[in-house]
Amino acid sequence: MIHDQQGLQGFQPQHEFFVGIDSDGCAFDTMEIKQKECFTPNTIKYWRLQAVSKYAREAVEFVNLYSRWRGLNRWLGLVKTFDLLRERPAAKKRGVEIPLVSRLREFIADDAYPKSDSGLRAYKTAHPDPELETAYAWTTEANAFVGEIVNGIPPFPYVRASLELLASKADLIVVSGTQTEAIKREWEEHAIAKYTRVLAGQEMGSKSLHLKLATSGKYAPNHVLMIGDAWGDMEAAHANGALFYPINPKHEDASWQRFYEEAAHKFLGGAYAGAYQAALIAQFEARLPDVPPWED
Repeated sequence: MIHDQQGLQGFQPQHEFFVGIDSDGCAFDTMEIKQKECFTPNTIKYWRLQAVSKYAREAVEFVNLYSRWRGLNRWLGLVKTFDLLRERPAAKKRGVEIPLVSRLREFIADDAYPKSDSGLRAYKTAHPDPELETAYAWTTEANAFVGEIVNGIPPFPYVRASLELLASKADLIVVSGTQTEAIKREWEEHAIAKYTRVLAGQEMGSKSLHLKLATSGKYAPNHVLMIGDAWGDMEAAHANGALFYPINPKHEDASWQRFYEEAAHKFLGGAYAGAYQAALIAQFEARLPDVPPWED
């Protein structure tokens, strides 16, 4: 199994087709429980948002689950949550100071550090600051919650059948922004890691980088497909000239059934690109707005 960027760059095709698959919220129904039961409580706790907890919850869920920022890197998602919360009139009336997280923004802007827990740990060692300590405590505690709470959740229906369908025809890899350890645990727990050649998590770079390293110059046009549930998955596919199949939030079961029964066959048969893909993407984009419901 490949474990780093160098190995991913050396990835060589074994089949004519390639399929990258996101994990959280795409293959597994884990995004809701992670955000609502793990990240949200710790966001309120560590960033002292108790007085606006109702609005903080709504902001966290909108950004990370129900908008075009769904699936965003956790640091970027945290900053976006604070920015939306800071501008919400109802929250302003409570007189609570919403964190500006200027030190965290500096970490995000520094390309020398990966946007992962290990990247933040290295950055705060080089740039000591109480805000960064809070950020690290937040992510560490959220991870602990995930390890304790998120287990026994199987893949969505038709995921396993789809992997079985593709395994003999396409090179399959997981393309995710989740920590590799968590991906490995979930995919091995449900005995589906065996269908993949790589479990690429946040430590190996962005999703776009995963696709670039694994596929650039290695497959024919329209032979590379990314399956994802977030806007960022689609952008990563487009950035690498790949096709995109959307798993629609709140309609994941139906999306996977359609993939197994129809879309996978169109992809392998050369009939996916064009009008068929465009119709699926239009439906997907309509489900992920960029305007919060409280601003309608």
